[in-house]
Amino acid sequence: MTESRPLTGYAAINDSATNKATAFTREERERLGLSGLLPYAQSSPEQQMTRALNSMRRKGSDIEKFIYLNALQGRNERLYYQLVIANIVEIMPLIYTPTVGQACKEFAHIFRQPKGFYITPEDKGNIRRMLDNWPGEDVRVIVITDGQRILGLGDLGANGMGIPIGKLALYVGCAGIDPQHCMPVMFDVGTNSEEVLADPLYLGYPHKRLEGEAYEALMAEFVEAVQDKYPGALIQFEDFLTPNAYKLMEISRDKVLCFNDDIQGTAAVTLAGVYASTRISKNDFKDLRIMFLGAGSAATGIGDLMVSAFMEQGLTEQQAVQRLWYVDSNGLVVKSRTGLRPHIKPYAHDHEPLEFIEAINAIKPHVLIGATGAPGTFSKEVVEAMSTLNDRPAIFALSNPTSRAECTAEQAYQWSGGKAIFTSGSPFDAVDYNGKTLKPGQGNNAYIFPGIGLGALACSTSSISDEMFLSSARSLADMVSEENLSTATLYPPLTDIREASLNIATALAEKAYEQGLAQAPKPDDLKAFIANQMYDATY
Repeated sequence: MTESRPLTGYAAINDSATNKATAFTREERERLGLSGLLPYAQSSPEQQMTRALNSMRRKGSDIEKFIYLNALQGRNERLYYQLVIANIVEIMPLIYTPTVGQACKEFAHIFRQPKGFYITPEDKGNIRRMLDNWPGEDVRVIVITDGQRILGLGDLGANGMGIPIGKLALYVGCAGIDPQHCMPVMFDVGTNSEEVLADPLYLGYPHKRLEGEAYEALMAEFVEAVQDKYPGALIQFEDFLTPNAYKLMEISRDKVLCFNDDIQGTAAVTLAGVYASTRISKNDFKDLRIMFLGAGSAATGIGDLMVSAFMEQGLTEQQAVQRLWYVDSNGLVVKSRTGLRPHIKPYAHDHEPLEFIEAINAIKPHVLIGATGAPGTFSKEVVEAMSTLNDRPAIFALSNPTSRAECTAEQAYQWSGGKAIFTSGSPFDAVDYNGKTLKPGQGNNAYIFPGIGLGALACSTSSISDEMFLSSARSLADMVSEENLSTATLYPPLTDIREASLNIATALAEKAYEQGLAQAPKPDDLKAFIANQMYDATY
């Protein structure tokens, strides 16, 4: 195989993967035919980062900062990731939640440059051929959405492409997956949103959603095409409506390496937070009673993993299920209710129907988890009830973006008299309560899915088991320090997220080898081996 020749001239500075812009050295400028094409001064990477940060910070709104960063990624990929890695606390909320929600809503209006791969119903029978149009020959991580349940914002159709793009940016920035191995995919099968369809600038398939067998057949064709073109690639399903999310998992899990981030990633990051919360509340994990507001795929995905966690602690499956209670828009989920979907039926208990507050007072949960997408549902009355029942109630307001959170950090602390152990899906600022600083942890899937992907690829596991998600959750919880706990923070700081991803990847790979699912030879020093696989964005 002949070695590819380096790009020269304008091609070198117009290719985002190779461009160094003003950081090209004198020797490189001469060798690559760049003389005269760049300003005289040679900038250091540090100077470039300073210039880029200053430019970003001059933007008047977060969405303008998002647009700037998106453009930077398109022209100088390595500088973009240097910026993300060095400034993760400032930049992650701009390239992902909460700003990505607004970016998706406005996707067709702020569109600048094509990124990602689009599949429509008109492509049936041609998906494998179309994959040959993708420039990357070594795709290893694919994030795919159909845009029907974007964050807590609903059906955005093809506007949801911002989610796979953002998720893959976090795979690179948080876990060191090489961007050349990443592929964002929009399964553009229409939208049922009249507002989206009425937008004259909408870029997606302008029809009502494809459903049923035709939908499943198109997805099956995509999965089969990926297996042929990119065997061993990991597919992450993202922001699918609950029935489709579970169905696609069933269709795909035995055919391709895959997981659903909303179901399994959310479950692992939430379980990690609950593990950490017991170090503050002093409750034994196996004795916890947990109540969920919301009964969609995210909520029941958390429950399914928690059943495994309880069973690991010695409980039977029946005992574990009895620890978990669900409330939806119709009240407490009970066995006498008709029309329950299959994913929630195991959690329907023998109990009288109750409204939310009544259920809290009757069940007396230690942990309250919100996965509703409905802001304000953790009211003052709810938080006060939890605080009456518990010395240190754990309250997880997980809905994204920030505007959809069940309550704010300040509300949780004020209404609980400073007792709440609060965490959220999107970031909230620290709160000063009675002279004590309380820092809400961010239970964001970014703590989990990048490390899952890194570990799965490093050991070439054939599948990702529940035990691997349990190991990942424990690994993340173990990184929470006593200093973090002193401010009621349930996750390590975002500045440690690459270390967290490496630890999670190592824990997952260890479990894969233990279960006989890893297909790559096991190295003598597994953690060092995985660390050496991580993408280095520096020049």
